[in-house]
Amino acid sequence: MAQKPSIPKGTRDFNPEQVAKRNYIFNTIRGTFETFGFQPIETPSFENSETLMGKYGDEGDRLIFKILNSGDYLSKVNYEIDNFSDFSKQIGTFIQSLCGELDEIIGFKLRSQVELIPLYKNLLEDFEIRNIYNMIKVNEFFRINGFETNTAMLRYVIDNFENDLLYKSFNAIRTRDEISDVATKILGKPVYNYTVNQDFLKEIYKIGLLNILDLSQLSDQISEKALRYDLTVPFARYVVQHQNEIEFPFKRYQIQPVWRADRPQKGRFREFYQCDADVVGSKSLWQEVEFIQLYDTVFSTLKLEGVTIKINNRKILSGIAEVIGASDKLIDFTVALDKLDKIGEEKVKEEMLSKGISEEGISKLQPLFTLTGSFESQIESLKGILSTSEEGKKGIEELAFINEAISELGLKTATLQLDVTLARGLNYYTGAIFEVAAPKTVQMGSIGGGGRYDDLTSIFGKPDTSGVGISFGLDRIYLVLEELGLFPETVNKNVEVLFINFGDKEALFCLKAIKELRLAGINTELYPDKATNSKQIRKQMDHANKRNIQFVVIAGDEEIASNTYTLKNMISGEQFKVSLSELVDHLK
Repeated sequence: MAQKPSIPKGTRDFNPEQVAKRNYIFNTIRGTFETFGFQPIETPSFENSETLMGKYGDEGDRLIFKILNSGDYLSKVNYEIDNFSDFSKQIGTFIQSLCGELDEIIGFKLRSQVELIPLYKNLLEDFEIRNIYNMIKVNEFFRINGFETNTAMLRYVIDNFENDLLYKSFNAIRTRDEISDVATKILGKPVYNYTVNQDFLKEIYKIGLLNILDLSQLSDQISEKALRYDLTVPFARYVVQHQNEIEFPFKRYQIQPVWRADRPQKGRFREFYQCDADVVGSKSLWQEVEFIQLYDTVFSTLKLEGVTIKINNRKILSGIAEVIGASDKLIDFTVALDKLDKIGEEKVKEEMLSKGISEEGISKLQPLFTLTGSFESQIESLKGILSTSEEGKKGIEELAFINEAISELGLKTATLQLDVTLARGLNYYTGAIFEVAAPKTVQMGSIGGGGRYDDLTSIFGKPDTSGVGISFGLDRIYLVLEELGLFPETVNKNVEVLFINFGDKEALFCLKAIKELRLAGINTELYPDKATNSKQIRKQMDHANKRNIQFVVIAGDEEIASNTYTLKNMISGEQFKVSLSELVDHLK
């Protein structure tokens, strides 16, 4: 039976109607970007791992999809004992002591080392041995030695293959002396003096690495590329790589898919599009003001009312961390705070405690959790809370400037709101940070976000290049528009006219008219298969109805002779003959 096809969790197929609706959003955003002076670029779907890793914090790094090297991706891993430290010594001791004996002790009649590999794999997967390795890994090497490892391995063999052992008294083995005595009696030689072929050792190391060792320790050796996590870091790489070709300040937009190894849920996917706009090469706060206007323009064009543009400043968060005595734990602090909407105040406090932030410091955060009122009143409250932090006061000044400008300019439908708990857990933000919330009538996470980053390009060798950018969450915006019924009826521009196909002669006659209709911008189609009887004609008519095509054109011998066409309205049922020019005029 053929396997039923499927797609990976967190990904989706899109039918023509869905694609049309997505393109409606794409085109709205793209048009606004260009109106505001942004230029398009594109970057590869995957980057070198070193470009992405370490830019998003520990939580973000864990969500990066890594790509295994092509071919035998383990072939480049170094299997030399010296490079695996204590783990290799333990596994090496085990193999050397057991490899020579197992073929004689276990009655499987296994005579080649290759055939023994599955058995060793089972041994290495054993829970007891995994615990032993974990003890070694946390620098407790001297609590365990090669003898104890060997003993544990032998016990595994005894417990799992008792019926196949040639020497039943091995069940009682517990000490070095007992092992030595029994081994000497059976084999006539010490257990610990056996060696093994180096190629076989490498195979065992592969098994050990795949079944015991945390694969993250091997990622640099088996994966050199990764799917992009967002568009901002690749953009920073692009700026540094092409800096001699770019005129600064550089305003770019980019609409491409990104991938995150997240847990799929409503509005959260593993593959999704981001629509980004960034300005790099300017520290002016007028860029932040323009981005708020850009958000407002897009959502106004989409007729999405009730959107809230939340804003905070990373300098304010740094100031808060300073005031509560957690400056050295700024990343832990912001990552926990960023989860406030998801897990609630108490869970956030618990996470902060677990990261070493003191209860006294956390208690100082309480006024922030309940800070309400107008933008201006919250600014005044923050001035008191952060009076001892120069960094915090700088952040307050920046937010006040942005708010005053927006108050003067006004917004069409969106609302600007200060949210001091807004953290956005991305390490590269240094100034203003944005997050766009959908209307309260819709249960949806953020539909956009962004912020100022002053240091991002420095990691690629270009310091002192400030940037600021925002992103639209296309997939969530789609769900919001769908739920609120905001897609225009005309968004799915269907085929408007279908020509019935009676045969080759008639098809050629029709295609001359189809050419003119298409030049006039009318979506037109010829049914590909010819109809030779009334049933097949009816099938073509049904095809038009099923695809919601409003007009059908009929051209048979009579129409060809008179150089006319019969136009039928599939909704009203009305039909009449027209010339080619009349046909074009009627359908425009």
